[in-house]
Amino acid sequence: MRITFSIIFLLLILALAACSYIAHHSHRTIGKAVSLLDAALIPPVLGNLLIIGSSRSIIAIVGYYIYFLGMDLVMYSLLTFTVAYCRGSGKGQRFPRFVYILLGVDAVQLLLNPLTGHAFATEAIVVEGTDYYRLVPMAGQFFHRLVDYGIFAGILLVFLVIILHTTRIYMEKYSIILAAMIVFGLWQTFYIFSRSPIDRSMVGFGVFGLLIFYFSLYYRPLRLLDRMLSDIASEMSDALFVFDPSSRCIWVNEQGFALTSVSDRDQEAAGERLVALFDETILGGTDQVVRRVVHTGGETGYYSIESKQVTDDRRRTAGFYLRVRDITQEQRRLKQEMYDATHDRLTGLYTREYLYTQIAETLTSRPSVPHVIIFVDVKNFKVVNDVFGTQFGDYAICSIADWIRKHAKDGHLYGRLGGDTFGICCPKEAFDREMIETELSHFKIRRGTMEHTVLIHLGIYEVAEGDTDVSVMFDRAHLSLSTIRDEYNTHIAYYDNEIRGQVLWDQEISAQLENAIRERQLRPYLQPIADAQGRIVGAEALVRWHHPKHGFLAPYRFIPIFEKNGMIVQVDRYMWRCACEILARWQKEGREQFISVNISPKDFYFLDVVTEIRALVAEYGIEPSRLRIEITETVMMDDAENRMQLLDALRRSGFVVEMDDFGSGFSSLNMLKDMPVDVLKIDMKFLGKSSNEAKSRTIVKNIIHLSNELGILALTEGVETQVQYEVLSEMGCTLFQGYYFAKPMPVQEFEEALHAA
Repeated sequence: MRITFSIIFLLLILALAACSYIAHHSHRTIGKAVSLLDAALIPPVLGNLLIIGSSRSIIAIVGYYIYFLGMDLVMYSLLTFTVAYCRGSGKGQRFPRFVYILLGVDAVQLLLNPLTGHAFATEAIVVEGTDYYRLVPMAGQFFHRLVDYGIFAGILLVFLVIILHTTRIYMEKYSIILAAMIVFGLWQTFYIFSRSPIDRSMVGFGVFGLLIFYFSLYYRPLRLLDRMLSDIASEMSDALFVFDPSSRCIWVNEQGFALTSVSDRDQEAAGERLVALFDETILGGTDQVVRRVVHTGGETGYYSIESKQVTDDRRRTAGFYLRVRDITQEQRRLKQEMYDATHDRLTGLYTREYLYTQIAETLTSRPSVPHVIIFVDVKNFKVVNDVFGTQFGDYAICSIADWIRKHAKDGHLYGRLGGDTFGICCPKEAFDREMIETELSHFKIRRGTMEHTVLIHLGIYEVAEGDTDVSVMFDRAHLSLSTIRDEYNTHIAYYDNEIRGQVLWDQEISAQLENAIRERQLRPYLQPIADAQGRIVGAEALVRWHHPKHGFLAPYRFIPIFEKNGMIVQVDRYMWRCACEILARWQKEGREQFISVNISPKDFYFLDVVTEIRALVAEYGIEPSRLRIEITETVMMDDAENRMQLLDALRRSGFVVEMDDFGSGFSSLNMLKDMPVDVLKIDMKFLGKSSNEAKSRTIVKNIIHLSNELGILALTEGVETQVQYEVLSEMGCTLFQGYYFAKPMPVQEFEEALHAA
């Protein structure tokens, strides 16, 4: 007997595991809950398999623990299943939180039994000639049963309430599960009170899991559904015509009479009128669905006609029926939805996605015809909206769309890419550059008394053999616009090999940055900063790239690329660390020079600059005043108030803040009274060769005087001659930087210069 039930339990475990796996991968919403419940039923059966299959005390005790803890898991999964299975009944199946807490408490007190012995013990009896360890329940076991039976009773009550309130179609599915739970619950109760050595109710656990799997995922109340479907068919809104084997109409519903405009309820007349509306092919008597378009009274109607053959019990043809459904509104809606999905709502042009699809199909079907991709960009369109309002802006966009339509010919594809940009694809020979350039040179939008000249640029990409990605072609056409310098006189630019080479270079150099930082191909170069006596008091850290393939790369070869794609943040962070490493070494050597490091505008977007720099100074143990923070005026252009707070925080932490290129913009002087800076780096362009050299000197002199009055040091950069140095010294400038003193140099060379000074 023990062997027999061991085999049965093992087979049930395998069956439950298979059901749990299938349910877990089911597309049904209830699948996960069924999977959990079937999986939870395995531990009690497994525990009993160990109890009846072993004659050793320790294995039997482990089996009891698996059994009892598994019962708690069964209750938890049954709660989860109930919530999922009864969802939609409208009665609300969420259980109070304390129910789950009780299960947790019960599991804990069972796990404490090895220490306290309060829950259960075992006693050895002889079953079939070998030892069997029967349960000896104690207080903890009674608590366990009270918790599980209490939760089980609550679940039964939930199912009972739902059955009493649900509709008839759902009553059957809830009743079956409730009946199964009652039967197997009573079976388990009988085992507990019978003190039978082998818990045969575990068979019920396995069968219960299989029933849950079947009725939750596969069972349908077919007879009830058949009755409901019959009622629905008799009241259907479609026109229904029934014909005998000779194609004579013998029954028509009300909708059929209305469709054929037969008012005297003459079925044969309705059938004849139906054939007149459509054609005789609909009377074939074979199973089919056809579509027909009918034009009556200037209106177009769309109909779906389903023909279904009917057979008797001997599978002989008894006739057929036609189900005619008016799909006019549906077809109109679908056409409108298709149009809306493929056309821009404002302009009526193709959407970007649909334009790309159409272009790809055209280029594939006509590979021998040279085509061009045109990216149309309206420059500074935001000004139109700001000055004239969004209504005029929308009118302007529509006017540009109309201009594109006006010049479009056969073979042209065009659409709105988004915002103020458009895309066109046309045969190369159809593009008239001179005519387009002429029209764009005086393109104006007029609406009533309002008029505005709109600046439009066209980027042209000539499709090459093998091109397949339309989005890449438009990107290249767009990229060509960057070559336009005289934007008011030149409106058309072509993508060429030079641009392509720059794109490839950008991609190559960007992909290598991380490795370059890791291998220290990027190196700090230091340009000395001298005081009025010509002594080197510090340096500015400038990045240089010693590339293993391309050799020494000047900053203009890579810095603009990284500033554009945001990777300048990685470069700046690396340079900050390099500067701190140098300053830490200098500090040990007793050197007192400082190093200025640059902070780009993008650093403030991607980094917590203050925290980052504070952490570096703390890590290397250097004085904050020796790591000077250099910003440009553009840093202050966006969110000036917040940037000032950040700079002020740096100054309070002991850092010296410098403003680079002072005077190169237009707002520096206005903001100077509020800006928390310690040093102004003056742009030497004011002392360059010009017809207004006297005025330039006056401006520089007054800037230096103003900075001294405000307690801000003046540092002039770009000093290249002794004359410039002497003039600036006379003006009161105290710090200097430029080729007159030294060009940027490697760190070792800079340190040698310090040593020689």
